[in-house]
Amino acid sequence: MPLHAATIFLSAFLLFLVQPVLAKLILPWFGGAAIVWTTCMVFFQFALLTGYAYSHWITTKVVSPRQNWIHVGLLLASLAFLPILPGESWAPSGNENPVVRILLLLAATIGLPYFLLSTTSPLVQAWFAREFPGSSPYRLFALSNFASMLALLGYPFLFEPWLASPQQSWAWSGGYVLFVLLCAWLAWRSRALPPLERAAMSAQESEEPRPRARMLLVWLALASMGSVVLLAVSNHLTQNISSIPLLWVIPLAVYLLTFILCFEGTRWYRRDATLGLLVWIVCVMAWFLADKRLQFELAWHVGVFVAGLFIVCMFCHGELARLRPGPRHLTLFYLVVALGGVTGGILVGIVAPLALPGYLELEIALVIVAGLAVMLNLDRPKPIVAMFAAVTVFAAGALAFRVASFTEDTVLVERNFYGVLRVKELLAREDDPETRYRSLVHGAILHGEQWMSDKYRRAATTYYKTSSGIGKTILAHAGLPIKVGVIGLGAGTLATYGDADDTFRFYEINAAIPRIAREQFTYLADSPATIEIVLGDARLKLEREPAQGFDVLAVDAFSGDSIPVHLITLEAVGAYLRHMKPQGVIAFHVSNRFLDLKPVLLAISEKHGLEYAFLHETGEDGATTSDWVLLTRHKPFILRPEIVLSTEPVAPQPDWRLWTDAYNNLLQVWRR
Repeated sequence: MPLHAATIFLSAFLLFLVQPVLAKLILPWFGGAAIVWTTCMVFFQFALLTGYAYSHWITTKVVSPRQNWIHVGLLLASLAFLPILPGESWAPSGNENPVVRILLLLAATIGLPYFLLSTTSPLVQAWFAREFPGSSPYRLFALSNFASMLALLGYPFLFEPWLASPQQSWAWSGGYVLFVLLCAWLAWRSRALPPLERAAMSAQESEEPRPRARMLLVWLALASMGSVVLLAVSNHLTQNISSIPLLWVIPLAVYLLTFILCFEGTRWYRRDATLGLLVWIVCVMAWFLADKRLQFELAWHVGVFVAGLFIVCMFCHGELARLRPGPRHLTLFYLVVALGGVTGGILVGIVAPLALPGYLELEIALVIVAGLAVMLNLDRPKPIVAMFAAVTVFAAGALAFRVASFTEDTVLVERNFYGVLRVKELLAREDDPETRYRSLVHGAILHGEQWMSDKYRRAATTYYKTSSGIGKTILAHAGLPIKVGVIGLGAGTLATYGDADDTFRFYEINAAIPRIAREQFTYLADSPATIEIVLGDARLKLEREPAQGFDVLAVDAFSGDSIPVHLITLEAVGAYLRHMKPQGVIAFHVSNRFLDLKPVLLAISEKHGLEYAFLHETGEDGATTSDWVLLTRHKPFILRPEIVLSTEPVAPQPDWRLWTDAYNNLLQVWRR
């Protein structure tokens, strides 16, 4: 028993620790997009499914000791994948499908080790059931989920703050070697045990019938909805905050906690209490999703949606535990549950971006969960059934309202790997057609506005007004031919500063943005400057191309206020400096509701020996509030009167750890 428990605990710990380790390693290559985590989850869930399918096949179709030797052989072969460090050749060039690229990268880096880790829980439980007939193996399932949750919660607090990314990979690889030794020892010890069916007979379970197709579909639906709500809540939290491990692991840890509570025993899942909470939370979540006034209430959003995830998953996983089979059909049960996880991952990670105009999968999932509650309670008193039917109707109404509000005043809406883009057309004053303007919105964040009248359409707006940090920086070069680099195109607003002898070179990772900027806005077409657009991750492109000789480089690559951290590391600034003229200025747009990035750039500027200035614009006279940090080798620029008058002091942070490609931790800069 201790060997079974130790093997399952270590395998589950490694299985879930590797997810944030690898996701963080590859996140910079794909622009820090929140959906990188969702795509990784699709891969991990599919690998889990194949592992469970293998466990079901090998325990039911392959006799001992042959099954044990097959497994030991695969364990030894998997050591060839170590250490789990993705090669630079997997970095995208800008023309690939990012989803396919991530899936292939993960398969080549962690494929066989992850597959074998995913086989461990059902396979070792099957060996346990053969060795200890009559004992329930489901406690080992709860133990595996506890280890998984421990790994997830430990990563942002114990691993990420203290270990650089390569060190994390090496530490994980060392743990995997220990797992191979434990699992191989257990496989050798279990080689002479009787088949699972014979062990079940001794436990008087040989008469248990195979689950019917209807029951398999119920298992599949419950597992799928738990997975869909997990990924949809993760998307909801990360798309407008930041794609960081902490916001990945909290929802996943809550998801695993519900598995632990529901499968540890019967004491935690109280069906009537959970159903009562489900009625309440579905209504509250639907309200929060429909009411735009609540979208910037961070604390409330995190609290409501994490609580909602817990209650919905307690319902889904509690019903799974209530309807689970005996040990004889254990591997079939896990196979269907894993298939449900993959189905949910595919629906959110692949189908939803292609089929839905916005992030509507959470609203749809709430309708389906309420419908499942109706279906599974049809044998209960009519008032209970009617209550869940009413909740289903309420959730469907909230979905319809959300769709209607989402398309209100919308000229264009488009969703792809990098998120949801909307172009809205509005009037600043209803009685004045001259105040008509268009805005580009990514998620809930403004990425540029333009007046539509000929009189004002070349005016710089929002974060880029002449009084902003970037406006002052470009205007300081007025009268001279300049070359400006811009990381992040948006609506193309900065092009309005260009004159006939100037060059504006934009770097944009989202292929939809240049088309939208040209078709829905006129900044690029109206600018007399030479306009160049480079498609792909800016950091990778700048590292691969010859020095550009920029007078100004604006770093403005946001995705719903989520800043890709690989653009603000020591090495990133070093790459930018290679492209700057001796008197050039790098301007970082650091406006952010949740993260304070000023100390990061202050420490980097000191390391590189650069001058530093923080410029804050309060947003008077219709301008959007904006924060810009300016870095330059040229001290006289920082001492210009218009810069000095707008500069605000930034206090150095004691014991600040410098951000590098190997180490960065957004918990340091979270606004309390």
